[in-house]
Amino acid sequence: MATPRFGTRLFAVLAALRRPKVAAMAGLGFSSGLPFLLTSNTLGFWLREGHVSLTAIGFASWVSLAYGFKFLWAPILDRVDAPGLGRFGRRRGWMILSQAVVAIGLLAMGGIGPTGGLPLLAAAAVLVAFASASQDINVDAWRIEIASDPEELGLLTSAYQLGYRVALLIADAGILILADFSGWSLAYGAMAVLMGIGLLASFSATEPRRAVRPEAETSLMTPRGLIDAVVGPFIAFFRQHGVFAILLLTTITLYHLPDYLRGPITNPFYKDIGLSKTLVGEVRGSIGLASIILGIFLGGVSALRWGHGPTLIIGAVIQPLAIALFALLAWQGADLLRFQIIMVLDDFAIGYSGVALVAYMSSLTTLGYTATQYALLSSALSWTGKSVKGFSGLAIDLLHNGRSLNDAYALFYLGAAALGIPAVILCLVLAARLRRERLKAA
Repeated sequence: MATPRFGTRLFAVLAALRRPKVAAMAGLGFSSGLPFLLTSNTLGFWLREGHVSLTAIGFASWVSLAYGFKFLWAPILDRVDAPGLGRFGRRRGWMILSQAVVAIGLLAMGGIGPTGGLPLLAAAAVLVAFASASQDINVDAWRIEIASDPEELGLLTSAYQLGYRVALLIADAGILILADFSGWSLAYGAMAVLMGIGLLASFSATEPRRAVRPEAETSLMTPRGLIDAVVGPFIAFFRQHGVFAILLLTTITLYHLPDYLRGPITNPFYKDIGLSKTLVGEVRGSIGLASIILGIFLGGVSALRWGHGPTLIIGAVIQPLAIALFALLAWQGADLLRFQIIMVLDDFAIGYSGVALVAYMSSLTTLGYTATQYALLSSALSWTGKSVKGFSGLAIDLLHNGRSLNDAYALFYLGAAALGIPAVILCLVLAARLRRERLKAA
């Protein structure tokens, strides 16, 4: 069956969901996205209701640093089968194991809660983050290895982003509504049950035929095999891209920095300006969902029609602009229409920039080292942001000295947006480099 082209119609991914490979990708994207906010942004709302300080909420967001370190154990997942699950294949076996651990960890978080003590709750959140990062390593590798050509990879990437963003809305919007009616513990239990979608996708997916390099046949227990598993992917990446690799990694590192920085305090911000959990959840789950889906589709269309360079530039520009608009909410109040407009623009920017960067990073990996190299790229994407975001609550508390809390929030959002300027400059340089390479190849 021919792969439908993104440029032919806006809803190519929805139409392609009838294909088992694309449907499995959407399900795996969903299970990858679901735990992400439950250990950070969504947890921040719960903690703020428990009268936890913004500084402590910011520091608590560091539990998600596991995503930034996943390149350290990705070589093992590239070379070793999951214990007791090897019959499902390497990628599927690790996905099944990590998804089960995520579900168990979410149940533990729901049972502990803030009243059970922050150290114990943080330990459960670290377990979820570690298992979720392990899941991401294998889902990303499966997406790249299962694609039959670059066009199908683009299709699978958008299907992944679709499932991922829907899950984020459930973990960031649906859970707020559920928590308003049934409490946080039951809400987190429901999220654990929803991890079953990922398990179903893993069981139904086809294990990709691995591209095995000759040196990969060497046992991981030998010095040669260990060196190739750990160092080989990085040597291959820098050998392929040369000095240009530094520009690639720096651009990826700074691309989503404003979004990471504002993450931990977004939900506490909504509570502090008087927005209810239900209202926030309803807006995110309706027009917010539509805006993210539109951004995902247009990001995919843009990447195929105009290439990675222009698409990355557009995403780098619209993301910080949308974040800066949150200063209006802080200064002018939580007017419903203003909140809805800002949410539409912000969610569109998130969807568009997300698929733009993921599509480009996917094109940079080498078969045989897929999991480790993509883990390197995604770790570069998240490491700086996840490290710095822990200070977001402290920054607002410091800005609050001598100012109103709303003024502190507004200044913080403007500062976070300004940190997006370096990414715009780097994307312009990167696009020029890609254009020169394309002209040389023509």
